[in-house]
Amino acid sequence: KQSGALKRKLQSPHGNPPVKRKRKLSINTFRKGATEAGRREEGSSSQKPVPKKQLNDKNESQKNKPFIKTSSLFKNNPDIPEIQRKEVQQVQENVFTTDSFSQLDLHPHLISTINTVLNICSMTSVQKQTIPVLLQGRDALVRSQTGSGKTLAYGIPLVQSLQGMESKIQRSDGPYALVLVPTRELALQSFDTIQKLLKPFTWIVPGVLMGGEKRKSEKARLRKGINILISTPGRLVDHIKSTECIHFRRTQWLIIDEADRILDLGFEKDVAVILNALNAERETRQNVLLSATLTEGVTRLADISLNDPISISIADEIQKVPEPASQTDREASSSSNCMEQENFAVPETLKQYVMMVPSKLRLVTLAAFILQKCKFEKRHKMIIFFSSCEQVEFYHELLVQVLSGGSQSEQPGRSSLSSVSLQFLRLHGDMEQEERTEVFQEFLKSKTGILLCTDVAARGLDLPQVTWSVQYNAPASPAEYIHRIGRTARIGCRGSSLLVLVPSEAEYVSLLASHKINVSELKMEKVLASLMKDDRFRLHRPGSKKSCGKNPQEVRERATVLQTKFENHVHSSEGTVRWAKKALQSFLCAYTTYPRNLKHIFHIRSLHLGHVAKSFGLRDAPQNLTALPTAGSKKKTKPRPKRSELLKKTHGKQRLAEILRSEYSSGMDTAGAKVKKK
Repeated sequence: KQSGALKRKLQSPHGNPPVKRKRKLSINTFRKGATEAGRREEGSSSQKPVPKKQLNDKNESQKNKPFIKTSSLFKNNPDIPEIQRKEVQQVQENVFTTDSFSQLDLHPHLISTINTVLNICSMTSVQKQTIPVLLQGRDALVRSQTGSGKTLAYGIPLVQSLQGMESKIQRSDGPYALVLVPTRELALQSFDTIQKLLKPFTWIVPGVLMGGEKRKSEKARLRKGINILISTPGRLVDHIKSTECIHFRRTQWLIIDEADRILDLGFEKDVAVILNALNAERETRQNVLLSATLTEGVTRLADISLNDPISISIADEIQKVPEPASQTDREASSSSNCMEQENFAVPETLKQYVMMVPSKLRLVTLAAFILQKCKFEKRHKMIIFFSSCEQVEFYHELLVQVLSGGSQSEQPGRSSLSSVSLQFLRLHGDMEQEERTEVFQEFLKSKTGILLCTDVAARGLDLPQVTWSVQYNAPASPAEYIHRIGRTARIGCRGSSLLVLVPSEAEYVSLLASHKINVSELKMEKVLASLMKDDRFRLHRPGSKKSCGKNPQEVRERATVLQTKFENHVHSSEGTVRWAKKALQSFLCAYTTYPRNLKHIFHIRSLHLGHVAKSFGLRDAPQNLTALPTAGSKKKTKPRPKRSELLKKTHGKQRLAEILRSEYSSGMDTAGAKVKKK
């Protein structure tokens, strides 16, 4: 009875506990603090607002309504640190030389094909040094920056030697040359280049084998005969095991392009199988290894596959007359840590930028950057790199809906700017091969557009007129950084790259500097200010004049409106929320896979899950994600794990390995994969 009387005493006349009234007050205060501009307009004093006053002012609350969800966009963010970096002298390569192909001892038809079909007159540095060496029949280890013309460096001597053979090559002879490349897109690109070189020599037949294509049609082509065989490692191993008609009795060339990437993610075993198959049928052949970066794996592969090779390295600092790399020299270089020692050559015409962006603001800043470059400035062609396939899918759909599709249909003919349509494309390893090829060809031919992709597009692809390479998720090594930025500023063209980092990752800039890579800082505020050019993100208030200049407060308001648009789209259905959570989880999984020597820069505990969720258009940190240790999360002591749970964990690791492998997979064992999925 006493406790009942006490409860009644504490209750208000309406029967509601006073806690409710307190909550109302805090919401009003929160709403009040949404924008400083709103506070100035009301002319309120520093005292706490009276709830009645706010209830009467319905119009004011309606105006602030969109900001209730995202009012904290510019609050509680970590301070952006000053980037501590020394100016370093970048390693430069002279891409072009004045020498023409006619100075080489080549077939006249081949020279005219290079000049007319490929429209190339002078050699690049890597071609000048590599072609004579390969024409002598020597093995070579070639290291040169991305976009320096390595495909022609091996393609020209290959075609020259095959067309000049005493007994004319027959199609039915089978492969005389084998070219291994890491990805399907690079296989298609290399095939296209070799096909152009072979235009005058119609009796030599090139062919390509890669995952995603029908095995039956590939077997039929192998039966008819392919003289220059370009393949991804996995699919070739598949045919070595299952196709009877494939043989290497006459194989005189083995070329491994992008050797470091081929060795990544377990492809070393596939290369070993291929080398054994080649050695079993013919021991003597000419071997060439090409790469933009020289890793321990490449040095190890050079020891296995090359016979007294000539080492060709183009960078100015280490440019020497090519000399045979002795066994002892190569052993010494492989024992030293390549990751720490190597300096990378960067094209002179490439401008590199880094931008520090707090996790919460990453999405709006990326959107503002896309609008600034591809809509408000002269037309640009852009590649944006993400760390997982799920992120590519999610951001592609989100940006299409909010920036190009949905936003323009809401306000047609709003301004001349909104008539500029943004074309978004996506490319990753989980796509069907037919779709991958279609997207690759479409982006290749288009003059503008934004390609969202994973590292599947980071190697060797020659995508013309790409002006910006954006790395939304930082790469796992400086070598990978070099390959990503190498998609722009190719063969002497101009280009720019942008690396987006959160404040806790600032030390990555010093790591790049230690490898002689110079990056300039681009301020986030400058990028967000471009939203002032688009009235779709303007906060509409009665009596407010059209803005002029770059008022920081209004820039923040516009960024908040844009963030609200993203969040509204994500929360428009349960399906899109699930999709956003899946993309967030894939980002966190990828974040845990950074190598140990970078853990002090990229540690999962340094991330704020709630802030990261904002960059996926989620209003709050999701509760039902797989438990991952993040900043501020408490370690839960679990009861004894059951045997079944332990088995699940090992399966999880296998699945992660499968996902990583699928990015560069050749599509082999597709039937087995389907059974596993079921």
